[in-house]
Amino acid sequence: MEMIKCTINGVELEVAKGTTILNAASKIGADIPTLCYLNLEGFDILNEVSSCRICMVEVEGRPNLVTACSEKVTPGMKVKTDSNRAVMARRANLELLLSNHPKECLTCAMNLDCELQALAATMRVREIHYEGERMNYPIDKSSRALQKDPNKCIMCRRCETMCNEVQTVGVLSAIGRGFDAVVAPAFNLDMIDTSCTFCGQCVAVCPTGALVEIEDTANVWRALNNPDKHVIVQVAPAVRVAVGEMFGMEPGSIVTGQLPTALRKLGFDAVYDTDWAADLTIMEEASELVHRIQHGGTLPILTSCCPAWVQFIEHNFPDMLDVPSTCKSPQIMFGAMAKTYYASEKGIDPKDIVVVSIMPCIAKKAEAARPELSEHGFQDVDYVLSTREFGRMMEVVGVDFTNLEESDFDQLMGESTGASVIFGTTGGVIEAAVRTAYEWLTGEELQRVEFEQLRGMEGIRSGTVHIGDMELNIGIAHGLGNARKLLEGVRDGTYNYQAIEIMACPGGCIGGGGQPYHHGNMDIIRKRQQAIYQEDRSKVLRKSHENPMIIKAYEEFLGKPYGPLAHELLHTEYTPKERI
Repeated sequence: MEMIKCTINGVELEVAKGTTILNAASKIGADIPTLCYLNLEGFDILNEVSSCRICMVEVEGRPNLVTACSEKVTPGMKVKTDSNRAVMARRANLELLLSNHPKECLTCAMNLDCELQALAATMRVREIHYEGERMNYPIDKSSRALQKDPNKCIMCRRCETMCNEVQTVGVLSAIGRGFDAVVAPAFNLDMIDTSCTFCGQCVAVCPTGALVEIEDTANVWRALNNPDKHVIVQVAPAVRVAVGEMFGMEPGSIVTGQLPTALRKLGFDAVYDTDWAADLTIMEEASELVHRIQHGGTLPILTSCCPAWVQFIEHNFPDMLDVPSTCKSPQIMFGAMAKTYYASEKGIDPKDIVVVSIMPCIAKKAEAARPELSEHGFQDVDYVLSTREFGRMMEVVGVDFTNLEESDFDQLMGESTGASVIFGTTGGVIEAAVRTAYEWLTGEELQRVEFEQLRGMEGIRSGTVHIGDMELNIGIAHGLGNARKLLEGVRDGTYNYQAIEIMACPGGCIGGGGQPYHHGNMDIIRKRQQAIYQEDRSKVLRKSHENPMIIKAYEEFLGKPYGPLAHELLHTEYTPKERI
């Protein structure tokens, strides 16, 4: 590797050829502000369009300032990151961005999380010298998942990079020219009319409030305050290793015990764990896998618990809709069981039950609104809160989350195994399914439940599991761009798998679009993943079919796994959709 010497703020240093001024300056602790820059670690993708002009620095001998995020260091280069000229240029560019930005920070969903707001505070911008005309685009709330406000777009194009290069969905791009330019779908279509998967990764990287989740907290507060409604809540596996970050806890802090306590303080009538429904999902999905193997069914089978991934295959691979498992996601299975099994056990009219989900994913909001998931005259799940929304609700009532005593989830639908916990990370769903399928196919007890060959953070990876005399070849992908490559490989015969797991978000649900903002820092994702596996190891029961509350549900209500009632309540169908 060729090394070159340069000087930054009077400090001499040596860096690899091709290093940007921004990265070189970080080696000596020189802090250069950025807005549009985004380094998507693990995907070898940079968003360095240099559109915001906030990272301007002065290079000796150059008549003009340069952008530190894109300008490469050259031999002998002398840079000043803190010169008066550079600082004043940054302030001017920031004021220009703010001059066309709505002044509604107090009511904005990104208040105190907004990078533009934080930068204005850091740079002590207290007045705008360039007041004038502002954009006046309509706000798009067409979906149940994502709100798009073009008036808050600063053309950083991070969302465009995420949508097009990482997820390969291709919905967002720059439209308009000059003052009216924003990032939006072609022809400024409503998001609901596009092939958006609502994965929320654009929301995860947006530095302002231009892209946020649809807020459901007001609806939940109303339900909690309605004496005629019985409001129950479920919490997804990935939430327990991330929500603590909103209260100053380290990434990967496990707060499973604090969750039921916090939820009871918010006023929920019953508090349950989506992990129970994840165990239920494995009972059905493993049964379906075994059935396909034994009866010559379509292989590979694809796991189907990720709603953004389901949207993706419907729009992009409609010829392969016989491949995904027909199982509903754990979230929806829980809702279906809550309004049938739970309602019967508790003697409550299903119309009076409100099911609230706390999910790491905003696609779960769109999933809950799918028409085929309300076949009985009501939605399986009524409202979906992201991890961030849940954290904000606790802040509203002043819950001292870090000092809460631990408590247990309610029974009937609250017991879970380690297999259900690992649903929260890439590779976890298929590993959980294999733990059960192995014992059902061989009739032997699985001694070692951890399948290391299915774990990791590579975008596409393969593993082989020996089940008796059979070799089960498994493919795993996370991130929809990787999913596309894997599915194209399956279609053209490059890959020969019997089972596949796909998660839309980097790292799986732990990196979901509704989780606390991680700003592309994959170290945070890895710490959440480690916590998921730690939680699995701490469980007494680690196979879904050993869950006593699952066994009880089948014996007293569902009948046998993959049976008629299970099919009616726990399985679904997919619809080919046009790619727009």
